[in-house]
Amino acid sequence: MSTPLLTRTEAPSPAPVRAERSTWARARDASANQLFLVPVALVFIVLLVIPLTQTFYWSFTDFTGYSADVKFVGLSNYHKVLTDPSMLAGLGFTLAYTIGTAVLITACAIPLAVVLNKKFFGRNFVRSVFFFPAIPSIAILGLVWGYILSPLGSGVLNSVLQSLFHAGPYPWLSDDTLARLSVIVVAVWGGAGWHAMLYLAYLQSIPADYYEVATIDGASARQQFFHLTLPLLTPAIVISNFLLMTGGLKVFDLPFTLTKGGPGYSTYTITQSIITSGVAQGRYGLASALAVLFTFAVALVAVAQLWASRRIERRVL
Repeated sequence: MSTPLLTRTEAPSPAPVRAERSTWARARDASANQLFLVPVALVFIVLLVIPLTQTFYWSFTDFTGYSADVKFVGLSNYHKVLTDPSMLAGLGFTLAYTIGTAVLITACAIPLAVVLNKKFFGRNFVRSVFFFPAIPSIAILGLVWGYILSPLGSGVLNSVLQSLFHAGPYPWLSDDTLARLSVIVVAVWGGAGWHAMLYLAYLQSIPADYYEVATIDGASARQQFFHLTLPLLTPAIVISNFLLMTGGLKVFDLPFTLTKGGPGYSTYTITQSIITSGVAQGRYGLASALAVLFTFAVALVAVAQLWASRRIERRVL
């Protein structure tokens, strides 16, 4: 007789169960992570989306901030913004201030960071001295420099020029061209040290081996700066210029405390136009139209700068 073979039932493979559990765990973790985004989304909606929506709506009305009777005026506010000489002057100086400060601060901060990265006696003290202008409020610096650059003979700078060179007094803040240059120079003085510290942080992350190899290959200090330091500082240049551009477009405190926007409208800014020509006079509809145009302009500049910076980074790095 033949002995029948014993058959046994094979246990099901645990792989599908494990796969289901893994999928469920990933879905559960993703849901938990998304819950942490809810407060951020609420803050974004309350502080950004709702105010921008209200501003966009008010820009088409004659809203004064007090009267409940709001009338729809269409594009009338936008037409006033684009034809008002004070607002056009504010736009012109804002652009000149933004471009001028970005170029000059970058040109001053990078060489300053290279010098501060070297070893010398009192280096930490010198770094703190250059960083100090970034600590006080820019409005306070504007008031101090308003006294220094006073166009009167009693102004600090005019007094020094008179005593040393028997020159002056010069109308630093009462002449259109000199007032614009004075505001830009004070902004460069106040911002160059802070941005130099930003470049210094990136310089310290560059391995010293790169410079040793370049020195062995016979590269001069000038060649090392242009062909090694500058390309490696590209991410820092992108961040610095992004901060300078966005900060320059919304500047208000320095020109206002230094010149009050004068003489005339020579140092008027967009934000000052929104506050003084719109909100202060109860013309919220006009101020909202200017704010909408200003928001789109800043967003356009930011997107264009990020696009250009990424292309530059790809080519350099």
